[in-house]
Amino acid sequence: MDKNRLFNNLTCHSEGAQRPKNLLSNSFRSFLSSGPELRASAHQDKLHEESRDPERQRRVTDEHPYKNALEGIRVLDFTWLLAGPYATRILADFGAEVIKVQSQKVATGAESNSTGYFNTWNRNKLGITLDMSCPEARDIALRLVKMSDIVMENFTPRVMSNWGLSYDELVEVKPNIIMLSMSGMGEAGPWRDFIALGPTIQAFSGITHLTSFPKSPPLGLGYSYADPAAGLFAVLAVLAALEHRDETGQGQHIDISEYETMCSLLGPAILDYTVNHNVATPQGNNPGYIAAAPYGCYKCLGDDRWCVIAVSMEEEWQALRDVLGHPAWSREERFSTLSRRKEHSEELNELLEQWTVKHTPEEIMNLLQQASVPAGIVEDANDLANDTQLTARNFFIQTEHPVLGKTTSDNTPIKLSRTPARFRRPAPLLGQDNYYVYREILGMSEQELSQYIKEGVIS
Repeated sequence: MDKNRLFNNLTCHSEGAQRPKNLLSNSFRSFLSSGPELRASAHQDKLHEESRDPERQRRVTDEHPYKNALEGIRVLDFTWLLAGPYATRILADFGAEVIKVQSQKVATGAESNSTGYFNTWNRNKLGITLDMSCPEARDIALRLVKMSDIVMENFTPRVMSNWGLSYDELVEVKPNIIMLSMSGMGEAGPWRDFIALGPTIQAFSGITHLTSFPKSPPLGLGYSYADPAAGLFAVLAVLAALEHRDETGQGQHIDISEYETMCSLLGPAILDYTVNHNVATPQGNNPGYIAAAPYGCYKCLGDDRWCVIAVSMEEEWQALRDVLGHPAWSREERFSTLSRRKEHSEELNELLEQWTVKHTPEEIMNLLQQASVPAGIVEDANDLANDTQLTARNFFIQTEHPVLGKTTSDNTPIKLSRTPARFRRPAPLLGQDNYYVYREILGMSEQELSQYIKEGVIS
């Protein structure tokens, strides 16, 4: 591997039900011991009967002295993949009732309900099926909009319009609705209809180019950071819109471009060009503007094990020399001052790595930190899973999923003392909450619901 691996109820839902409890009923647990395929199939057969129990859905967690931060907020969630589901997951973690809309046609791949990926990004949400390719689905969706505070989607701009669910059409049924549209390029511009995923956005933004070494091909970030970054922007925008509606009674349309989200994170590079006409170039682990040497990522003892070391003050340099045992090269003129060490950083890094390869990253971090030299481990997945700091702060949580069984996921890093995030339920199975949403929230008759299911509209 290369070295640079490197959250006030604003409307009264008098028609609506209370929020669902965090646990699945015992009838789900009766088939947990069967295989995943059998369990998923059995769930679809039992789903309608299971969801007829309104008490299962109405019970709320009352063991906490405070309400959830977003209790009473209902979100109609059309999002998919990562950026949108991550945003709605944050809202759900803090008590919003998020209704995720799916259909059998699209519940595949990353949107397959029985995968770990889907379970990670869709916990605490209700799940319904609604086939938007059916003309009747639009009227049902608008009835749901009327009962909601927020509608969120992350399609290209044409999709919601094609369904007859543009912002202008939503405000006709719910004048103060807040709609968030998050697309690759935004609602306007010549690229508005381009379909884009996180790595593509990162390349467009320039961050892929900068994440490399000099005179080397772009390496990129190795993960779709553009998606969670855009998701965080979305949550911030939704909270601001809720605050505005609380003060004015007005809803609004939020337009987020994931492309612009990533570009906004390259502020210094853009500023340097607009002011000085300097084009930022890849600098690996040793950016020229950082006054430190040694400064980098170093190979350690073990398979693909690395550490990072950063020395910016003379006291730290002398402390590093003490730990190293004052090797002869450390006394050479070319390393006598910070400026000289910076000038000869490549040679310095090579010499330092001759020492680091003989020690584990844990040993190096402990030795150098005890000497007040900034150093750390380049952690992999195993390191993170056993990290004492993360464990102490309960970063990892476990949930019981009716198909996947016991699963481990990340906690939220947002710690609210009075209204903390709560993890009430795993991600929904396909159509798991159809009865509750359509019968209890929308007030559909049994006959109406059955007819829509028979016609494949709710499917």
